[in-house]
Amino acid sequence: MNDESETRPGAVQRATLVEGQPISVWQLTTLARQVLERNIPLLWVAGEISNFTRAPSGHCYFSLKDERAQVRCVLFRTRAQLLDWTPANGMQVEVRAGASFYEPRGEFQLAVDFMRRAGLGVLFEKFTRLQRKLEAEGLFDPACKRPLPGHPRTIGIVTSPRAAALRDVLIMLRRRMPGIPVIVYPTLVQGEGAAAQIAAALDLAAARGECDVLILCRGGGSIEDLWAFNEESVARALARCTLPVVSGVGHETDVTIADFVADMRAPPPPAAAALVCPDRAELAKRAGDLHARLRRCMGHVLAQRTQQVDFLARRVVHPGRRLALQQRMLLEHRDRMRLALARQLRHAAMPLRALEHRWRRARPDPDAASATLHALHHRLARALQLELQRRAHALERLHAHLIHLDPRQVLERGYSIVIGEDGQIVRSSVQVAPGHRLRIDFAHGRAYTQVRDVET
Repeated sequence: MNDESETRPGAVQRATLVEGQPISVWQLTTLARQVLERNIPLLWVAGEISNFTRAPSGHCYFSLKDERAQVRCVLFRTRAQLLDWTPANGMQVEVRAGASFYEPRGEFQLAVDFMRRAGLGVLFEKFTRLQRKLEAEGLFDPACKRPLPGHPRTIGIVTSPRAAALRDVLIMLRRRMPGIPVIVYPTLVQGEGAAAQIAAALDLAAARGECDVLILCRGGGSIEDLWAFNEESVARALARCTLPVVSGVGHETDVTIADFVADMRAPPPPAAAALVCPDRAELAKRAGDLHARLRRCMGHVLAQRTQQVDFLARRVVHPGRRLALQQRMLLEHRDRMRLALARQLRHAAMPLRALEHRWRRARPDPDAASATLHALHHRLARALQLELQRRAHALERLHAHLIHLDPRQVLERGYSIVIGEDGQIVRSSVQVAPGHRLRIDFAHGRAYTQVRDVET
């Protein structure tokens, strides 16, 4: 056999057909590799791990055995990094692998593509089937998620009273906001009947309506330990619950059906507590910021109002309004004076009536009474005359003040008012231009003129 026949495809197969003709070791190993790769596809193999070693490169080498045989396996670093658990000797596992034959040493081995712990295949298939079913029904739709309250008044926890996760959640709630009441709805979280109890606790919390938000929590564990949260009854209870629910089940790497149906997922349990409960330090900081913003806004508003008041105070009251106000004051003074005079007359008449009554009872001297009456009348008339004079002088002073404020008095002193073509009073030369017609009002009469030149 020449070298060319050894390198052509099919050379090994033809050489084996010649009875008694030997082949090389390399040809034998090549034939074995071709037979394995052609006849053994990618398949699942179950067994126990033994002789497990992890090389510095990150590749894992081990043997997979059962009661009757064993086979060497290799799990390359890129595939090993996908595992969320650590393989060890004695573990029962299931591997998806393809047959491989290492020709330099003539060794048969399995190249592992994926590895899982034994028994998880059925659970994973059940998990995937339920996930697809509920997703098709819309239970995972983000539009169905209820928003979490920003400041819950009461927080409910659905978990086991003996679970360590409950203690972690309570510690976190006490640290962030110790004043918020907490209600625990006890239930099993693992084992037979746990799913039914969890669903019943969720329904009870929704029916009682004592809380603003619920935390469904449990510590980490294997998929079997967390399987109650993958039951359809729990998913249905979460979907019909009227309260927002945060799922804090397991660790970050643990995923359950409850995580998809709940309104928010936040493992581990303390993270769920931190999500539903505001931090009092953050609230204090936000309150301080809002207080500072409020003070700035109030200061700005007050400054604006002060400017407006100052502007209005500086505005000059129109003379016509002043005259109207003073006229109203004069009328008020007149009415008050009339009322005062009427009261004085009534008070002055009372002694006269009393004297008359006493006179009639005592039958005094008519001449003396007449003199007394005449004197009183004279005093009353004098008092009324003095009061009327005082009020008349005050009225004259007010009238003189009004005359002084009358714009026509200014015109009497030689001033005049110039009115432009638009009917507005001309106060500056910039309001007119050569050729404009002006009207000049005097104290008596008016004149019309035309601007010939303007000086500014």
